[in-house]
Amino acid sequence: MARRSIPTARRVRIGTELRKLREGTGLTATEAARLLGTSQGQLSNVETARFGVSSDRLRAMATTYSCADDAFVDALVQMSEDRQRGWWEEYREILPSGLLDLAELEHHSRGLRGAITAHIPGLLQTLEHAREVFRHAVPTMTPPEIEHRASFRIKRQAVLYGDSPRRYQALIHEAALRIQVGGPDVARRQLEHVLDMSERDHITVQVIPFTAGAFPGSGQSIYYAYGPVPRLDTVHLDQSHGLAFLDAASQLDQYRVLFDRLEAAALLPAQSRDLIHSISRSL
Repeated sequence: MARRSIPTARRVRIGTELRKLREGTGLTATEAARLLGTSQGQLSNVETARFGVSSDRLRAMATTYSCADDAFVDALVQMSEDRQRGWWEEYREILPSGLLDLAELEHHSRGLRGAITAHIPGLLQTLEHAREVFRHAVPTMTPPEIEHRASFRIKRQAVLYGDSPRRYQALIHEAALRIQVGGPDVARRQLEHVLDMSERDHITVQVIPFTAGAFPGSGQSIYYAYGPVPRLDTVHLDQSHGLAFLDAASQLDQYRVLFDRLEAAALLPAQSRDLIHSISRSL
């Protein structure tokens, strides 16, 4: 088992899922370790992501825990075998680890779904818009910090380009489209960029208009990343006190329903583009 001082988000998820499987059988860590022929300490190190786990040991654990979901186990094995360092690692000493976990989550996802009220989604922001957002952050960021945050945000957008771009659905409230971040010129270019991106086959942009009234999830920014199998999906919440990642089955079910309701409240893509055009022309 290879040790790493700062575990990747995927290794943390593997450990979490293995712990869930063990607990689902009613086995204590000591009992499971005895069945697996290892120590309780080594098992704990895997579940808490202090150590990685080999594909053979992972399959042995799944068998011991009576997991019959082959697709789920195969996905965990693939995650355990992929140990390449991503581009986000170059920011390891510069940005909070939660942002790096987010970039890793996006990179390995099958698709992405986001809902946001007061801002343009990060994956659709222009560089000048992103800089303006970070200039108004609390606590105040230094110019180098602003550039690090902005460049990191733009690099995250690579998941929407290339030969295998992720399918992405953005549900944006009309308020976010009307806030003139950086002034009219910057705001206009930002809206034009959202329109350009919305024309891509793999990107769907839908606007929740003011006329929709109250809607679920209006008080937070919500991000849903599809894993290789539904059990490995993740919900990301961007909150004032930091980033939160949710992966419990009941939480995933709750946010799938929430996104479906948000989509039902939003305008259709063509109607959304018309509204964005109208707002852009008014600037």
